[in-house]
Amino acid sequence: MVRNRMKSVRNIQKITKAMKMVAASKLRAVQTRTENSRGLWQPFTALLGDAPSVDVKKNVIVTVSSDKGLCGGINSTSVKISKALAKVTSGPEKETKYVILGEKGKVQMVRDSKTSIELTISELQKNPLNYTQVAVLADDILKNVEFDALRIIFNKFHSVVSFIPTVSTLLSPEAIEKESEAGGKLGDLDSYEIEGGETKSEVLQNLAEFQFSCVLFNAVLENACSELGARMSAMDSSSRNAGEMLDRLTLTYNRTRQASITTELTEIISGASALEG
Repeated sequence: MVRNRMKSVRNIQKITKAMKMVAASKLRAVQTRTENSRGLWQPFTALLGDAPSVDVKKNVIVTVSSDKGLCGGINSTSVKISKALAKVTSGPEKETKYVILGEKGKVQMVRDSKTSIELTISELQKNPLNYTQVAVLADDILKNVEFDALRIIFNKFHSVVSFIPTVSTLLSPEAIEKESEAGGKLGDLDSYEIEGGETKSEVLQNLAEFQFSCVLFNAVLENACSELGARMSAMDSSSRNAGEMLDRLTLTYNRTRQASITTELTEIISGASALEG
């Protein structure tokens, strides 16, 4: 019984160690691409700002999660923030919808927010992530979802053992123009000259679409990086726990075996003594 359990724990430990090594090898490549992608969306933040507290009628929350589990609490963190943000943005004459990326986020959100889910996308990380793939995805979301403000929730990679839940807010071209006319952070847009035959509305439309694809590309990479880091950490903890359990089981097995041998020796000695007597 104890030997069978020791064998099972030993096999589990081999699997968790292998999963940690696989996550570590993938992390190196994704981390470099994630750090490079940060330069894509930063100019947009400088130009259009990031207004998480903007008050609009149609809110869409894009929750970025993973398709696979065994990666700590990154998915539950994203889901909790999404639900909290939905409560903040909801109200009379307001509408809040969800777009969910990743199977794990979908499974958790569908329990109590099924009617609010507008679109779900899974198996995003089946192939190595690239900008073209995410741009097509972003275009699909823009065509199927109406919004005044998009809030993308993802886990920003900080280190192998640390990730930061992050919200990036993007406004529709109409909302950007409205905020620009009202002054504030977007009031500086009128100071730029528009070259060519495009109107301000057309320029804002193009900017908003390009901004969404860039921010979404960075978000899915950051979340993938955080997922791999969290999986490394979780598998490392699992391997250590399996090792400790194996030590306890080995001790129990040795004690039981020693007690059995002692009993057998006692019986042999008692039998020999009885024969002599």
